[in-house]
Amino acid sequence: MHAVAKHAGVSPMSVSNVINGRRVLPHTREAVLRAIADLDYKPNAAARALASASPVRIGLLYNSPESAFVSALLVGALDAATRFGAQLLIRRFEEHRTLSDILFDMVEGGANALILPAPYCEAASGTGLIERLNVPLIALCSGSELPDMSSVRVDDAAAARDMTNYLIGLGHRRIGFVRGAQNHIISRTRFEGYRLALLEHDLELDPDLVVDGDLTFDSGLGATEQLLSLRQPPTAIFASNDDMAAAIVSVAHRRDIRVPDQLSVAGFDDSPISRKIWPALTTVRQPIVDMTEIAVESLIEILGNPATKEPLATFTTYADYSLVIRGSTSAPGLC
Repeated sequence: MHAVAKHAGVSPMSVSNVINGRRVLPHTREAVLRAIADLDYKPNAAARALASASPVRIGLLYNSPESAFVSALLVGALDAATRFGAQLLIRRFEEHRTLSDILFDMVEGGANALILPAPYCEAASGTGLIERLNVPLIALCSGSELPDMSSVRVDDAAAARDMTNYLIGLGHRRIGFVRGAQNHIISRTRFEGYRLALLEHDLELDPDLVVDGDLTFDSGLGATEQLLSLRQPPTAIFASNDDMAAAIVSVAHRRDIRVPDQLSVAGFDDSPISRKIWPALTTVRQPIVDMTEIAVESLIEILGNPATKEPLATFTTYADYSLVIRGSTSAPGLC
């Protein structure tokens, strides 16, 4: 799949989208189909690899089951594993145990490949743990490229910059930002995108407008109270994920602040909660389900390749993000 992508000049995700019948641009589809023909690539090769003597068992580590991100992660992994007939070994992170112990337990329990979502992939990077595990591993949604493991991700900084630019384009000048948990690289990269957009428009970065959350709904409640209690509250707030953005809308309703007339709200991920609240949430769409499917497909292909005994070069697959504009944002009104 990666060879086809290189030959066609597209991303592995685009190849997967063509193979699985998802919507892509016509010229992209033509390039992929031409590369498939040139290389005599059999799209079902990964599935045939599952018929080998060694079953494919992919371990997946997750954290809070209440997280909208985790829900999308599990859906993508289950869909891809079901389609290819692979086995999933799903394990919840246990706070009282080390990441190393949990991952070795998964491998000893039969996992011959691993998907490691953020922040666990980021915690493992640079520690030597990846080499000691000695199984193919793909990081998912890491906040930046990781030098010692392959990953499937979006460009978080660019996406956050685009969303901030959109809010500035609506006329907002006091834009609050809610960072994520400090153990997530996205707390830095998404904030960096916000900072760069302000800089591009010669807007001062007011430290009072930047507050910390931990990517949970509850942390978003506290962050919003802090921002809205300022002498000059923001006219828009951009949260690092949808769960915290939904909390912002909740606090606004409780304070009788009209969204978006008096306060615009934007999130990140386009998780199910973004479509279920009122007004529906403007957000950055990160295609988590598709990205997880790509990770599963890539691991199956690696396991089906006899060359996997040799050290594998790491790769980063970038998924396309997009701004999803809904009812929670508008030009600033009178507060």
